[in-house]
Amino acid sequence: MKSFFIIIKSDYLQRTRSYAFSITLCASLAIAYTFVPEPNASYSTIKIGDYVGFYNSAWFGYVTAIMTSIFLSLIGFYLINSGIKKDVETKVGQIVATTPISNFKYLFSKVLSNFLVLLSITFLVFLMSLVLFFLYHDDFSFELFQFIKPYLIITLPALFFISVIAVIFEVLFGKYSVLQNVLFFIFFSSLMVFTPKTDAAFSLDIFGSKIVIHELEETVRGITNAEKEMDLTIGYILSNAEQAKKFQFEGIDFPMSFILSRLLIFLLGVVLIALTSPFFHRFNIKEKSSNKKSKPIVEKTKINKEIILTSFPELRINYSISALLKTEFVLLVRKGNKWLWLFNVIGMILLAVLPSKIAHQMVLPVLWFLQVSRLSDLTTKEITNNTHYFAFTSYKPIGRLLISQLLAGIALMLLVALPLIIRLGLSSNFSNIPAIILGGILIVIFAVLLGILSKGKKLFEVLFFLITYANINRIPFLDYFGGLKHHPLFLVKLALLIFILAGISLLLRKYQLKK
Repeated sequence: MKSFFIIIKSDYLQRTRSYAFSITLCASLAIAYTFVPEPNASYSTIKIGDYVGFYNSAWFGYVTAIMTSIFLSLIGFYLINSGIKKDVETKVGQIVATTPISNFKYLFSKVLSNFLVLLSITFLVFLMSLVLFFLYHDDFSFELFQFIKPYLIITLPALFFISVIAVIFEVLFGKYSVLQNVLFFIFFSSLMVFTPKTDAAFSLDIFGSKIVIHELEETVRGITNAEKEMDLTIGYILSNAEQAKKFQFEGIDFPMSFILSRLLIFLLGVVLIALTSPFFHRFNIKEKSSNKKSKPIVEKTKINKEIILTSFPELRINYSISALLKTEFVLLVRKGNKWLWLFNVIGMILLAVLPSKIAHQMVLPVLWFLQVSRLSDLTTKEITNNTHYFAFTSYKPIGRLLISQLLAGIALMLLVALPLIIRLGLSSNFSNIPAIILGGILIVIFAVLLGILSKGKKLFEVLFFLITYANINRIPFLDYFGGLKHHPLFLVKLALLIFILAGISLLLRKYQLKK
């Protein structure tokens, strides 16, 4: 049992002490700050028709608990889904495999360490919600229980289930990170569109937010005496909070069936890990070459021949980046299993055959997101593979290596978007083509910047998933490829943002080289 707790402790400390965790934590707190808008803000996060709640303890507690449950589940998976992979890379797994600890105990220890990481972020968000209450409250009394109750019943079970899913995906699809991303994207989206209407159906809601949303709708319906469905929106809705009508929300008395269902999520997680543990490789990973039969060694007689130096071709120095560009592009294309390109081919076909609006707004961001594993280590693979000492001391590491990586990434993004670009050109819709091209350039530079900044790929994966999900839900602020209608200066803003991010990336890489 001692080894079980040691694994949990060491894994938790290793994750929380990483640079990527620190950056993700800061980003999470910055986003959590916006969960409850300030009184004169120009947006709202939860709005029922024309109504928002008074800033009392119940509103703060339940709104932040719902937003944390959804938001942290969204990005948390990408933050914690590499625990087993890290043990493989650091060879710690081989040491663990020699200990008496069972597969179930090891996997469950990973679940608990994942849960503790998410719990740490949740605790800080919880503290921030308390601080914001004292800053924004509308002269309502402070009730601590109205904060604790929704976090315990809504948020914690959801985060535990995400911790379980992260471990299960690693066990079953450990070699296919792209497949993990796609499956979780589908899984998360299906949970979000699930709309229960009865108490029994509310018990099936993993995030636990639907019952609160239903209660908010019923409260406003009782005020307005409206019989039709209320138009409730969750997200960042541009509106003047001061002009919205206010109602008082007093919290929820959760039915016993719902509370039991939240407790059963923990039991379900344990059962799923128990069912998955027989499929765990226990770090007995054989190389492909080991399965090949060794060929018999044929001894050859050595023949001494005189080496004539003049017979060798003349050495020519080539300072162009064409060879590097070709190599970087081939590395991007060949990354991962070949059959995963089937998803890209299907996406490119959909870009060509679906209605242009759907192809532009829905298919393109998903297709670009499928390249996340290729772009995430565009500028970090040298550090990961310990070749940065050679790469960073090469001739013009910025002018040749970094630029070739940028161009290769841009070429890949434009290649998968090519059917849509050609289609828009044939239909004389030239106004959207520059936005797509600039969007592809922007996301590559964004990947380069975050890779240089965090020296890892987790931060980009988390934020890119968040941006993609926001674009599918048509949030104008995060539209980077012109899928929605924008101001005529939209392209200028995109170009300016690209220039700024590229400049920051170059400065950071120069600083990195000096160190």
